[in-house]
Amino acid sequence: MNIAEITMFVVRLLAGTGVFLVGVHLLTSNIEQLATGKIKSLFGKTADKKLPNVAIGMGATALIQSSGVTTVLIVGFVNVGIVNLYQAAAMIMGANIGTTVTAQIAALSAFPITTYIQVCVFVGIMMYMICKRESLRRAGLIFAGLGLIFIGLSLMSDAMKGSRDMIQVLFEHVKNPFLLFLIGILLTALVQSSSATTSIIIAMSVAGLTIGTGGNEVLYIILGTNIGSCVTALMSSFTAGANAKRAGLIHLLFNTLGSVIFFLLLILWPGFSQMTFQRWFDSAATQIAMFHTFFNVICTVLFLPLCGMFVKVSETLIPERKTEKAGKVDTCLDERMLTSPSLAISQLEKETILLAEEAMGAFRTAYRAFDKKDQSLLEPAQEQIDRADEVYHGIVNYLIRLSAQSKQVIHEKSISNIHSNVGDIMRIAEIADNFIKYTRSTMKHNLDFSGSVRREIGEMVQKVEELYSLTKQIISEKDVSLLAKADRIEDEIDGFRKRLIDGHIERLNAGICRPECSGVFINLVSNLERLGDHLTYIAYTVS
Repeated sequence: MNIAEITMFVVRLLAGTGVFLVGVHLLTSNIEQLATGKIKSLFGKTADKKLPNVAIGMGATALIQSSGVTTVLIVGFVNVGIVNLYQAAAMIMGANIGTTVTAQIAALSAFPITTYIQVCVFVGIMMYMICKRESLRRAGLIFAGLGLIFIGLSLMSDAMKGSRDMIQVLFEHVKNPFLLFLIGILLTALVQSSSATTSIIIAMSVAGLTIGTGGNEVLYIILGTNIGSCVTALMSSFTAGANAKRAGLIHLLFNTLGSVIFFLLLILWPGFSQMTFQRWFDSAATQIAMFHTFFNVICTVLFLPLCGMFVKVSETLIPERKTEKAGKVDTCLDERMLTSPSLAISQLEKETILLAEEAMGAFRTAYRAFDKKDQSLLEPAQEQIDRADEVYHGIVNYLIRLSAQSKQVIHEKSISNIHSNVGDIMRIAEIADNFIKYTRSTMKHNLDFSGSVRREIGEMVQKVEELYSLTKQIISEKDVSLLAKADRIEDEIDGFRKRLIDGHIERLNAGICRPECSGVFINLVSNLERLGDHLTYIAYTVS
């Protein structure tokens, strides 16, 4: 072959690979967007039993067609404490099985039906252009992605067929198992997808090309892809906590140990491929895809009982480091969730509850300082306000990034509600700050309130606490039927404000209360009423 022919071959091969990868991206990202509700439901069913967790990992990966995305999500769940390492280990094993679905799809390219599947590109793009509903537009992109995958595979196969003799001469001399194993690792690490690498190998087989003698050689590359696929999760865990790093390491340990065992098996049994998959399946593409599935299923069966061992090894290799800043607030937010808006919104809702707890905690401490005239409580109250502010800014930054990521109407509404809620919650923190000022003013000017007045204020605060508990229930359960009860409690809080202020004015007229108390008392009671208003606003976002 001359330079022009070699150049043309490389161009056509890269073009096919590019079309294939674009198809995978369209398929994966849009299935993920449509399926995040189901993924959220799957991960919500985490249990201590291993088999259900394997099924969760397998189901999530089969839905979104990417073990890389699934393992990154699992690392994120571990990082925020939703999933423990034992559950994560089983889920990762399931994800490895789920990812083999892509190779099975690619293996269909060996059959004539794929010509018709390529028409999905036209159908999908027309759906995207004509349909108005977001779900139908995404379904169109999924169809287009599926069609592009087969067009890419066809382009790669055609390029290889056109230069078959040259490529065959090159690959028939590659027989070293270690070199083939390394090729699988490096190629997968480069494209960050074992499915993509396996599909390229399948495209070669469709073109009639064989690696080495046509025996076990191609299987060594497939084994290497399983180690290379760990790169995505490992990179994702670098900036996370110790447990997230351990989850990434468990993924690497599991895949490496399984690959090494099968590597030794293939070396000791040179006729493995001829005696098994080549006998069972006529198509070379199907043989490769079925081995990929077989390998991951067998490894899961072998290592599932050893989840505890993988966890202990990871804990030994990555010990806990107490380098966290003292007083730093835990967070439910993880940037890995941003790729799945439904999951990210679920975590934002939990983070909003955390913010509410910090703000209400600050209010309680500040109120106690006022009621007891205890100046030693003012600094702890201020620290809680500062922590609430830290959580608030984390939520806002996360919301901004999520807004840029997702354009679905349902997500935009949820994001808008969370924006509104965190604003109202921060008004509670501001009220806590006001109580700190009232306490200081009371102590500075030696102001005093009677026991009956403090009792009534305490009853008003109890109503606020009752409304807060009810608001949390409404938000967590999305129960609009409780809104009427919230309105009743808010009316009672408003009634307290009117009675307290009317009583204060009567005492002023009777000369019982000092006029200097008015500024603090009226503002304090009005702030309690405002707190009730903000809680009601939050409750009504569910409607």
